[in-house]
Amino acid sequence: MKARIAVLPGDGVGQEIVPEAVRLLKAVGERFHHVFEFVSGDVGGSAIDKVGVPLPQETLALAQQSDAVLLGAVGGPRWDGLEYHRRPERALLGLREQLGLFANLRPARLYPMLAEASTLKREVIEGIDLLVVRELTGGIYFGKPKGIEKIPGGERGVNTEVYTTEEIRRIAKVAFEAARKRRRRVTSVDKANVLESSELWRRVVIEVHTGYPDVELSHMYVDNCAMQLVRNPRQFDVLLTTNLFGDILSDEAAMLTGSIGMLPSASLGARAGLYEPIHGSAPDIAGKNLANPIATIASAAMMLAYTFHLDKEAEAIEHAILKALEQGYRTRDIHSRGTKLVGTAEMGQVILENFNQG
Repeated sequence: MKARIAVLPGDGVGQEIVPEAVRLLKAVGERFHHVFEFVSGDVGGSAIDKVGVPLPQETLALAQQSDAVLLGAVGGPRWDGLEYHRRPERALLGLREQLGLFANLRPARLYPMLAEASTLKREVIEGIDLLVVRELTGGIYFGKPKGIEKIPGGERGVNTEVYTTEEIRRIAKVAFEAARKRRRRVTSVDKANVLESSELWRRVVIEVHTGYPDVELSHMYVDNCAMQLVRNPRQFDVLLTTNLFGDILSDEAAMLTGSIGMLPSASLGARAGLYEPIHGSAPDIAGKNLANPIATIASAAMMLAYTFHLDKEAEAIEHAILKALEQGYRTRDIHSRGTKLVGTAEMGQVILENFNQG
């Protein structure tokens, strides 16, 4: 097959981890006889420094004309003083909106050899394997009215939580379809006892569920879900959430597995899928060969599976990651006594060698 992949390293550690994922994708092409064309673009703070905006038209056009997008990370303290609409993070929202990426899939699975890296007890986290399905283009991040206005005695900040029936229906279908490929259980997370938008969310999810009688559906308030993720995470299979709730809960789920540097994500919709690690730009370690590239490499594996339907190739990358961990290689975020401490490039090289060895 032939495919065009937009490569957007972004800021901070994105400049170090994305090249490691690209190396794996090139190896996939060579081993399985696929032709991947990689075209790079600027996004986030690096784009601001060059052209003054976080999402240049050239980068957006590149994403729209590609089959998939591989993104690193955006943001950092050097751009915090900019006006809100010019901050690096606006590039992410712009890409999601313009590409129609309404569904974010974030798996959280514990590698057995990393149980000690988690802050929770082994007996709590062993066997964790859940998937957060987060609605991505609605809710409080996009709702209107929004903004900051002057009022007597100060200012007033407004953001609006808005969901339509269709927005809820389409993300619910994604969750139920994903559950059919897993353990057939969906937990829908809302705040229906307080928020009208959540009341509608729950009603529509229940309606969509009638088309999936083979999948078990339960409901949970977001505050209880946050507690249950720490108390008994093994109870969850697929978590279906709104934009805001999913943003928070997926990061919590990531830390259960030992490090936010381990987990990939896929953002799917009508056009090219966008794949990125869920961690940030980590400016404190950028340029120091310390960042964990596994989440980005695993994101590339998700790209192969979800956009290109190359399951065998995706499994080969996952196996190479698992073997590297079994061999004892660790970046600083998951390092423990008795394991081999390596940097970003070294971890990428070990995974690449494992992949090439089949």
